[in-house]
Amino acid sequence: MDLSLPPELEHFRNEVREFFATDYPADLIAKVREGILLNRDDHVRNQQALASRGWLATNWPRDHGGPGWDAARRYVFEEEADRAGIPTIMPMAIIYVAPVIYTFGTDAQKRRWLPDILASRTLWAQGYSEPESGSDLASLSMSAVRDGDDYVLNGSKIWTSYAQWADWIFCLVRTSREKAKQAGISFLCAEMNSPGITIHPIISIDGVHHLNRIDFENVRVPVDQRIGEEGKGWHYATFLLQGERLSYAHVARKREAMKLLHRMARDTPADGWGTLADDPNFAARMAHCDITIDLLDIAVMRALTAGQDVPAAEVSSLKIVATEAAQQIDELFVDLAGTAGLPFPDRTTPGWTATMPLTPRFGPVSMASYLFQRAETIFGGATEVQKNIVWRSLGG
Repeated sequence: MDLSLPPELEHFRNEVREFFATDYPADLIAKVREGILLNRDDHVRNQQALASRGWLATNWPRDHGGPGWDAARRYVFEEEADRAGIPTIMPMAIIYVAPVIYTFGTDAQKRRWLPDILASRTLWAQGYSEPESGSDLASLSMSAVRDGDDYVLNGSKIWTSYAQWADWIFCLVRTSREKAKQAGISFLCAEMNSPGITIHPIISIDGVHHLNRIDFENVRVPVDQRIGEEGKGWHYATFLLQGERLSYAHVARKREAMKLLHRMARDTPADGWGTLADDPNFAARMAHCDITIDLLDIAVMRALTAGQDVPAAEVSSLKIVATEAAQQIDELFVDLAGTAGLPFPDRTTPGWTATMPLTPRFGPVSMASYLFQRAETIFGGATEVQKNIVWRSLGG
């Protein structure tokens, strides 16, 4: 595959690079570099800054407000965004539910939801996992019983990221009981301020609140907030998960992390060796990550070029490689940090490093990232589920 770029794409790359260097909010990049946890307003400002240039919904077609980019232009943009170190956009609305809305929703639903999503006037949460379902999403049991022009929802969703900030939630719910677990599931959207919805925070081991359990008790949702046909929710969920799994790649971000890791390894003493970079075991692990990123780079470009025609097994393979590579990189940082990774400071405000002047900043940040990345091989479909998809594609 020829990965060289034509002149017009190099011009676009320079345009994007200049935007992040001069017009994008510098304080947001500084917060990311300092390891400060972003709040809701930070995320909204990030997304609105991108939207001001028409660069937020990079996966949307032009007809629905996106830039209508081809795979190469989208790839260049995402590479420069990762290289600049801007915050990751909150994917639940832009990347996950919006394509379902503009592909399967009614015209009224598109008019109602897409403009507010694009302007970041509303944030969304994803209601998929349930307390008793584990990785078997098709076994979900949250019920939605039809009552006139409404559905009445009862049940719980769990591991719901940033539900405490969300205005809406899209849920997979069971509207009927069928022999096949995947049948009888529908795709509903509910306002988070609906009576009967209760959010229970789940605080991570490092004190961070981004996960939640949500209880639904006799929550009434109008039928016109169902996307697509009743009982066809599994089809829409599968469509959504294709885009979600591909979004984990972040090749350029991984490259930048490895550049930093190589520099730090050359400056870190190691028992029996000059530095960690001279330690054959550590050096081999770094080389393995470098090679994996190169292979992932080519595979992602191929998948983006295929668009909706990319085979599900290929997306699953990419999801496995991308998430395991992220974990391996974080493991290297944690090994490099040593005891500096033990503290769990409050990273919600600037200057948090002043509370521990003898601890290098990257230590607590690396450990927090390591702990969070443990979930990457679970959410969006566990690695074991992805391997089953690949296996079935091979005739298993």
